[in-house]
Amino acid sequence: MTPILTITGSDNSGWSGHQLDARTITEMGGYALTSTTCIVIKSGDEVLHIAELSTELLQMQIHSMVSGFRPRAIKVGWLRNAETVRMVRNEILGCPHIILSPGILSSRGDSLVNANVVEAIKEYLIPEADLLMLRCNEAELLLGRCISTDEDMLRSAHEFTEMGAKAVLLRGGKVFEGRLTALLYHPSAPDGEKVHFFSSHNVNGWQQHGVGGALSAAIATRMGLGDELQVAIENAHQYIHSRIVYSTAEGRHHCARPAELYDAFLNLLSAHYRKAHDVTFYAGKLSIGPRYLSHITDNMTGKSPKQLIAEYILEAAKRELAGTKSSIKEIACQLGFSSVSGFCKFFRQYSGITPTEFRLSDETLSISEKSLL
Repeated sequence: MTPILTITGSDNSGWSGHQLDARTITEMGGYALTSTTCIVIKSGDEVLHIAELSTELLQMQIHSMVSGFRPRAIKVGWLRNAETVRMVRNEILGCPHIILSPGILSSRGDSLVNANVVEAIKEYLIPEADLLMLRCNEAELLLGRCISTDEDMLRSAHEFTEMGAKAVLLRGGKVFEGRLTALLYHPSAPDGEKVHFFSSHNVNGWQQHGVGGALSAAIATRMGLGDELQVAIENAHQYIHSRIVYSTAEGRHHCARPAELYDAFLNLLSAHYRKAHDVTFYAGKLSIGPRYLSHITDNMTGKSPKQLIAEYILEAAKRELAGTKSSIKEIACQLGFSSVSGFCKFFRQYSGITPTEFRLSDETLSISEKSLL
Protein backbone atom coordinates (compact mmCIF):
# COMPACT_ATOMS: atom_id res chain seq x y z
CA MET A 1 0.00 0.00 0.00
CA THR A 2 1.19 3.52 -0.83
CA PRO A 3 0.92 5.84 2.21
CA ILE A 4 -0.59 9.27 1.51
CA LEU A 5 -0.83 11.82 4.34
CA THR A 6 -3.51 14.50 4.59
CA ILE A 7 -3.01 17.34 7.05
CA THR A 8 -6.28 19.22 7.45
CA GLY A 9 -9.34 19.75 9.61
CA SER A 10 -11.97 17.18 10.50
CA ASP A 11 -15.64 17.41 9.46
CA ASN A 12 -18.05 15.18 11.36
CA SER A 13 -20.53 15.37 8.45
CA GLY A 14 -18.04 13.55 6.21
CA TRP A 15 -18.54 16.02 3.33
CA SER A 16 -15.09 17.57 3.64
CA GLY A 17 -11.98 17.46 5.83
CA HIS A 18 -9.83 14.43 6.45
CA GLN A 19 -12.90 12.16 6.43
CA LEU A 20 -13.52 12.89 2.75
CA ASP A 21 -9.77 12.93 2.03
CA ALA A 22 -9.33 9.47 3.58
CA ARG A 23 -12.20 8.07 1.54
CA THR A 24 -10.79 9.62 -1.63
CA ILE A 25 -7.26 8.34 -1.01
CA THR A 26 -8.53 4.83 -0.27
CA GLU A 27 -10.81 4.66 -3.31
CA MET A 28 -7.93 5.75 -5.54
CA GLY A 29 -5.65 3.00 -4.25
CA GLY A 30 -3.61 4.73 -1.54
CA TYR A 31 -3.24 4.07 2.18
CA ALA A 32 -4.73 7.06 4.01
CA LEU A 33 -2.84 8.69 6.88
CA THR A 34 -4.36 11.68 8.69
CA SER A 35 -3.17 14.48 10.94
CA THR A 36 -6.00 16.60 12.31
CA THR A 37 -5.52 20.37 12.60
CA CYS A 38 -8.94 21.17 14.07
CA ILE A 39 -12.28 19.51 14.83
CA VAL A 40 -15.38 20.96 13.18
CA ILE A 41 -18.74 20.02 14.69
CA LYS A 42 -21.62 20.52 12.28
CA SER A 43 -25.34 19.95 12.14
CA GLY A 44 -26.35 19.83 8.50
CA ASP A 45 -24.71 22.87 6.89
CA GLU A 46 -24.46 24.76 10.18
CA VAL A 47 -21.10 24.89 11.95
CA LEU A 48 -21.74 24.56 15.70
CA HIS A 49 -18.19 24.64 17.00
CA ILE A 50 -14.54 24.60 15.87
CA ALA A 51 -11.94 23.22 18.28
CA GLU A 52 -8.38 23.93 17.20
CA LEU A 53 -5.73 21.43 18.24
CA SER A 54 -2.52 22.80 19.73
CA THR A 55 0.57 23.16 17.60
CA GLU A 56 2.36 20.66 19.83
CA LEU A 57 -0.33 17.99 19.42
CA LEU A 58 -0.45 18.48 15.65
CA GLN A 59 3.34 18.26 15.49
CA MET A 60 3.26 14.92 17.31
CA GLN A 61 0.72 13.61 14.79
CA ILE A 62 2.67 14.72 11.72
CA HIS A 63 6.04 13.59 13.06
CA SER A 64 4.74 10.11 13.85
CA MET A 65 3.19 9.77 10.39
CA VAL A 66 6.23 11.06 8.49
CA SER A 67 8.84 9.10 10.47
CA GLY A 68 6.79 5.92 10.85
CA PHE A 69 5.19 5.62 7.38
CA ARG A 70 7.26 7.85 5.07
CA PRO A 71 4.30 9.01 2.96
CA ARG A 72 4.79 9.16 -0.79
CA ALA A 73 2.75 12.36 -1.01
CA ILE A 74 1.36 14.90 1.44
CA LYS A 75 -1.74 17.05 1.04
CA VAL A 76 -1.69 20.16 3.27
CA GLY A 77 -5.10 21.72 3.81
CA TRP A 78 -6.66 23.93 6.47
CA LEU A 79 -4.23 25.48 8.98
CA ARG A 80 -5.59 28.06 11.42
CA ASN A 81 -2.61 29.89 12.91
CA ALA A 82 0.77 31.16 11.76
CA GLU A 83 2.77 29.16 14.32
CA THR A 84 1.19 25.94 13.02
CA VAL A 85 2.04 26.90 9.43
CA ARG A 86 5.72 27.29 10.32
CA MET A 87 5.76 24.01 12.22
CA VAL A 88 4.11 22.07 9.39
CA ARG A 89 6.68 23.38 6.95
CA ASN A 90 9.54 22.20 9.16
CA GLU A 91 8.01 18.74 9.66
CA ILE A 92 7.30 18.00 5.98
CA LEU A 93 10.39 19.65 4.49
CA GLY A 94 12.00 17.26 2.02
CA CYS A 95 9.01 14.94 1.72
CA PRO A 96 8.04 13.97 -1.84
CA HIS A 97 5.04 15.51 -3.62
CA ILE A 98 3.70 18.26 -1.35
CA ILE A 99 0.24 19.35 -2.53
CA LEU A 100 -0.80 22.62 -0.88
CA SER A 101 -4.52 23.40 -0.86
CA PRO A 102 -4.86 25.92 1.98
CA GLY A 103 -8.32 26.61 3.35
CA ILE A 104 -8.29 30.38 2.98
CA LEU A 105 -11.90 30.93 1.92
CA SER A 106 -14.93 28.68 2.29
CA SER A 107 -16.96 27.50 -0.71
CA ARG A 108 -19.29 30.42 0.07
CA GLY A 109 -16.41 32.91 0.05
CA ASP A 110 -16.19 33.40 3.84
CA SER A 111 -12.73 33.92 5.34
CA LEU A 112 -11.40 30.89 7.23
CA VAL A 113 -8.08 32.32 8.42
CA ASN A 114 -6.67 35.67 9.49
CA ALA A 115 -4.11 37.83 7.72
CA ASN A 116 -1.18 36.43 9.75
CA VAL A 117 -1.94 32.92 8.53
CA VAL A 118 -2.16 34.13 4.93
CA GLU A 119 1.26 35.76 5.18
CA ALA A 120 2.74 32.65 6.83
CA ILE A 121 1.38 30.46 4.01
CA LYS A 122 3.01 32.75 1.46
CA GLU A 123 6.32 32.75 3.32
CA TYR A 124 6.66 29.16 4.51
CA LEU A 125 4.45 26.78 2.52
CA ILE A 126 4.11 28.12 -1.02
CA PRO A 127 7.90 27.86 -1.60
CA GLU A 128 7.76 24.16 -0.66
CA ALA A 129 4.70 23.22 -2.76
CA ASP A 130 5.11 20.85 -5.69
CA LEU A 131 1.56 21.91 -6.57
CA LEU A 132 -0.27 24.93 -5.19
CA MET A 133 -4.06 24.69 -5.51
CA LEU A 134 -6.20 27.79 -5.03
CA ARG A 135 -9.60 29.07 -6.01
CA CYS A 136 -9.38 32.25 -8.05
CA ASN A 137 -10.97 34.26 -5.22
CA GLU A 138 -8.25 32.99 -2.87
CA ALA A 139 -5.58 33.96 -5.39
CA GLU A 140 -7.16 37.41 -5.61
CA LEU A 141 -6.89 37.72 -1.83
CA LEU A 142 -3.24 36.62 -1.79
CA LEU A 143 -2.21 38.86 -4.69
CA GLY A 144 -4.51 41.82 -4.06
CA ARG A 145 -5.99 42.07 -7.55
CA CYS A 146 -8.94 40.89 -9.63
CA ILE A 147 -8.75 37.82 -11.85
CA SER A 148 -11.26 38.18 -14.68
CA THR A 149 -9.57 36.76 -17.81
CA ASP A 150 -7.53 33.74 -18.87
CA GLU A 151 -4.53 36.06 -19.07
CA ASP A 152 -5.14 37.20 -15.47
CA MET A 153 -5.14 33.57 -14.36
CA LEU A 154 -1.89 32.85 -16.18
CA ARG A 155 -0.22 36.00 -14.84
CA SER A 156 -1.29 35.13 -11.29
CA ALA A 157 -0.08 31.53 -11.60
CA HIS A 158 3.29 32.80 -12.85
CA GLU A 159 3.55 35.06 -9.80
CA PHE A 160 2.96 32.12 -7.45
CA THR A 161 5.74 30.17 -9.14
CA GLU A 162 8.00 33.15 -8.57
CA MET A 163 7.16 32.73 -4.85
CA GLY A 164 8.54 29.19 -5.11
CA ALA A 165 5.65 26.90 -6.05
CA LYS A 166 6.75 24.39 -8.68
CA ALA A 167 3.31 24.29 -10.32
CA VAL A 168 -0.03 26.04 -9.80
CA LEU A 169 -3.63 24.92 -10.31
CA LEU A 170 -6.11 27.81 -10.17
CA ARG A 171 -9.76 26.77 -9.96
CA GLY A 172 -13.12 28.44 -10.31
CA GLY A 173 -12.40 31.19 -12.81
CA LYS A 174 -15.70 32.56 -14.15
CA VAL A 175 -14.20 34.11 -17.24
CA PHE A 176 -17.29 33.27 -19.28
CA GLU A 177 -20.87 33.05 -18.09
CA GLY A 178 -22.18 29.56 -17.36
CA ARG A 179 -18.84 27.78 -17.14
CA LEU A 180 -15.92 27.45 -14.76
CA THR A 181 -12.32 27.48 -15.88
CA ALA A 182 -9.27 25.97 -14.19
CA LEU A 183 -5.65 26.59 -15.16
CA LEU A 184 -2.62 24.37 -14.64
CA TYR A 185 0.65 26.25 -14.97
CA HIS A 186 3.73 24.00 -14.85
CA PRO A 187 6.78 26.01 -15.95
CA SER A 188 9.20 23.05 -15.86
CA ALA A 189 7.05 20.97 -18.24
CA PRO A 190 8.16 20.56 -21.88
CA ASP A 191 7.32 23.36 -24.30
CA GLY A 192 3.69 23.18 -25.32
CA GLU A 193 2.69 21.55 -22.02
CA LYS A 194 3.45 24.36 -19.58
CA VAL A 195 -0.08 25.82 -19.71
CA HIS A 196 -3.27 23.79 -19.71
CA PHE A 197 -6.81 25.12 -19.31
CA PHE A 198 -9.74 23.02 -18.10
CA SER A 199 -13.35 24.12 -18.49
CA SER A 200 -16.63 22.68 -17.24
CA HIS A 201 -20.26 23.60 -17.75
CA ASN A 202 -21.18 21.99 -14.41
CA VAL A 203 -20.79 25.12 -12.29
CA ASN A 204 -22.87 23.82 -9.37
CA GLY A 205 -21.04 20.50 -9.23
CA TRP A 206 -17.56 22.02 -9.05
CA GLN A 207 -18.62 24.60 -6.46
CA GLN A 208 -19.90 22.03 -3.98
CA HIS A 209 -18.46 22.11 -0.48
CA GLY A 210 -15.53 19.70 -0.23
CA VAL A 211 -14.77 19.35 -3.95
CA GLY A 212 -11.46 21.23 -3.76
CA GLY A 213 -10.27 19.21 -0.78
CA ALA A 214 -11.17 15.91 -2.41
CA LEU A 215 -9.51 16.97 -5.67
CA SER A 216 -6.26 17.84 -3.89
CA ALA A 217 -6.30 14.51 -2.02
CA ALA A 218 -6.93 12.68 -5.30
CA ILE A 219 -4.03 14.48 -7.02
CA ALA A 220 -1.73 13.72 -4.08
CA THR A 221 -2.70 10.04 -4.27
CA ARG A 222 -2.06 9.77 -7.99
CA MET A 223 1.31 11.51 -7.66
CA GLY A 224 2.21 9.22 -4.78
CA LEU A 225 1.35 6.28 -7.01
CA GLY A 226 3.76 7.56 -9.66
CA ASP A 227 1.74 9.72 -12.06
CA GLU A 228 3.35 12.76 -13.64
CA LEU A 229 1.63 15.97 -12.56
CA GLN A 230 -0.70 16.53 -15.52
CA VAL A 231 -1.64 12.85 -15.67
CA ALA A 232 -2.33 12.92 -11.92
CA ILE A 233 -4.62 15.92 -12.36
CA GLU A 234 -6.44 14.29 -15.29
CA ASN A 235 -6.99 11.07 -13.32
CA ALA A 236 -8.10 13.03 -10.26
CA HIS A 237 -10.51 15.11 -12.36
CA GLN A 238 -12.02 11.94 -13.79
CA TYR A 239 -12.54 10.55 -10.29
CA ILE A 240 -14.08 13.78 -8.96
CA HIS A 241 -16.37 14.03 -11.98
CA SER A 242 -17.76 10.54 -11.50
CA ARG A 243 -17.92 10.47 -7.69
CA ILE A 244 -18.82 14.03 -6.72
CA VAL A 245 -19.45 16.55 -9.49
CA TYR A 246 -21.91 14.44 -11.47
CA SER A 247 -23.66 13.28 -8.32
CA THR A 248 -25.58 16.59 -8.31
CA ALA A 249 -28.99 16.94 -9.90
CA GLU A 250 -27.42 19.00 -12.68
CA GLY A 251 -24.83 16.32 -13.29
CA ARG A 252 -27.31 13.44 -13.24
CA HIS A 253 -29.42 15.26 -15.83
CA HIS A 254 -26.76 14.50 -18.45
CA CYS A 255 -25.23 11.22 -19.54
CA ALA A 256 -21.63 11.15 -18.29
CA ARG A 257 -19.91 10.44 -21.65
CA PRO A 258 -21.47 13.33 -23.63
CA ALA A 259 -20.88 15.60 -20.65
CA GLU A 260 -17.21 14.58 -20.59
CA LEU A 261 -16.90 15.24 -24.33
CA TYR A 262 -18.55 18.62 -23.89
CA ASP A 263 -16.12 19.54 -21.12
CA ALA A 264 -13.24 18.31 -23.29
CA PHE A 265 -14.52 20.55 -26.10
CA LEU A 266 -14.48 23.52 -23.70
CA ASN A 267 -10.93 22.61 -22.64
CA LEU A 268 -9.81 22.60 -26.26
CA LEU A 269 -11.65 25.85 -26.91
CA SER A 270 -9.87 27.51 -23.98
CA ALA A 271 -6.52 26.41 -25.38
CA HIS A 272 -7.02 27.05 -29.11
CA TYR A 273 -9.67 29.76 -29.62
CA ARG A 274 -7.03 32.32 -30.63
CA LYS A 275 -6.01 30.24 -33.64
CA ALA A 276 -8.73 27.68 -34.40
CA HIS A 277 -12.23 28.91 -35.29
CA ASP A 278 -13.42 25.85 -37.23
CA VAL A 279 -15.74 23.17 -35.80
CA THR A 280 -13.90 20.45 -37.74
CA PHE A 281 -10.67 21.21 -35.85
CA TYR A 282 -12.28 20.60 -32.44
CA ALA A 283 -14.21 17.52 -33.58
CA GLY A 284 -10.97 16.07 -34.94
CA LYS A 285 -9.17 16.70 -31.64
CA LEU A 286 -11.99 14.81 -29.87
CA SER A 287 -11.88 11.98 -32.46
CA ILE A 288 -15.57 12.43 -33.23
CA GLY A 289 -17.48 13.82 -36.20
CA PRO A 290 -18.66 17.46 -36.41
CA ARG A 291 -22.27 16.25 -36.53
CA TYR A 292 -21.89 14.32 -33.25
CA LEU A 293 -20.21 17.32 -31.63
CA SER A 294 -23.19 19.43 -32.74
CA HIS A 295 -25.54 16.85 -31.23
CA ILE A 296 -23.66 17.02 -27.91
CA THR A 297 -23.56 20.82 -27.66
CA ASP A 298 -27.20 21.10 -28.69
CA ASN A 299 -28.26 18.68 -25.94
CA MET A 300 -26.07 20.37 -23.33
CA THR A 301 -26.73 24.02 -24.15
CA GLY A 302 -29.14 24.30 -27.07
CA LYS A 303 -26.35 25.86 -29.12
CA SER A 304 -24.17 24.69 -32.00
CA PRO A 305 -20.37 24.34 -31.70
CA LYS A 306 -20.04 27.27 -34.10
CA GLN A 307 -22.13 29.47 -31.79
CA LEU A 308 -20.09 28.46 -28.75
CA ILE A 309 -16.80 29.16 -30.54
CA ALA A 310 -18.10 32.54 -31.68
CA GLU A 311 -19.31 33.43 -28.18
CA TYR A 312 -15.92 32.53 -26.69
CA ILE A 313 -14.05 34.65 -29.25
CA LEU A 314 -16.54 37.52 -28.86
CA GLU A 315 -16.17 37.63 -25.08
CA ALA A 316 -12.40 37.57 -25.41
CA ALA A 317 -12.57 40.40 -27.96
CA LYS A 318 -14.80 42.47 -25.69
CA ARG A 319 -12.40 42.08 -22.78
CA GLU A 320 -9.45 43.10 -24.95
CA LEU A 321 -11.34 46.11 -26.28
CA ALA A 322 -12.49 47.17 -22.82
CA GLY A 323 -9.46 46.31 -20.75
CA THR A 324 -6.47 47.11 -22.97
CA LYS A 325 -5.19 49.88 -25.22
CA SER A 326 -4.40 47.42 -28.02
CA SER A 327 -5.44 48.58 -31.46
CA ILE A 328 -8.26 46.81 -33.28
CA LYS A 329 -5.68 45.47 -35.73
CA GLU A 330 -3.61 44.04 -32.87
CA ILE A 331 -6.68 42.42 -31.27
CA ALA A 332 -7.74 40.94 -34.59
CA CYS A 333 -4.30 39.40 -34.99
CA GLN A 334 -4.26 38.09 -31.40
CA LEU A 335 -7.59 36.35 -31.97
CA GLY A 336 -6.54 34.64 -35.18
CA PHE A 337 -8.23 36.81 -37.81
CA SER A 338 -6.35 37.25 -41.07
CA SER A 339 -7.62 40.80 -41.56
CA VAL A 340 -9.15 43.69 -39.61
CA SER A 341 -12.15 43.67 -41.93
CA GLY A 342 -12.80 40.00 -41.16
CA PHE A 343 -12.64 40.69 -37.43
CA CYS A 344 -14.95 43.71 -37.71
CA LYS A 345 -17.45 41.71 -39.79
CA PHE A 346 -17.42 38.92 -37.19
CA PHE A 347 -17.81 41.35 -34.29
CA ARG A 348 -20.75 43.15 -35.91
CA GLN A 349 -22.43 39.84 -36.84
CA TYR A 350 -22.45 38.57 -33.26
CA SER A 351 -22.75 41.81 -31.27
CA GLY A 352 -24.69 44.11 -33.59
CA ILE A 353 -22.09 46.90 -33.43
CA THR A 354 -18.53 47.51 -34.60
CA PRO A 355 -15.48 47.15 -32.32
CA THR A 356 -15.07 50.95 -32.35
CA GLU A 357 -18.70 51.47 -31.34
CA PHE A 358 -18.28 48.89 -28.58
CA ARG A 359 -15.27 50.75 -27.17
CA LEU A 360 -17.44 53.86 -26.83
CA SER A 361 -20.40 52.00 -25.28
CA ASP A 362 -21.58 51.71 -21.67
CA GLU A 363 -20.80 47.97 -21.75
CA THR A 364 -17.10 48.78 -22.10
CA LEU A 365 -17.29 51.00 -19.04
CA SER A 366 -19.05 48.22 -17.11
CA ILE A 367 -16.35 45.66 -17.99
CA SER A 368 -13.57 48.11 -17.10
CA GLU A 369 -15.13 48.92 -13.73
CA LYS A 370 -15.53 45.19 -12.96
CA SER A 371 -11.84 44.58 -13.61
CA LEU A 372 -11.00 47.15 -10.92
CA LEU A 373 -13.12 45.54 -8.19
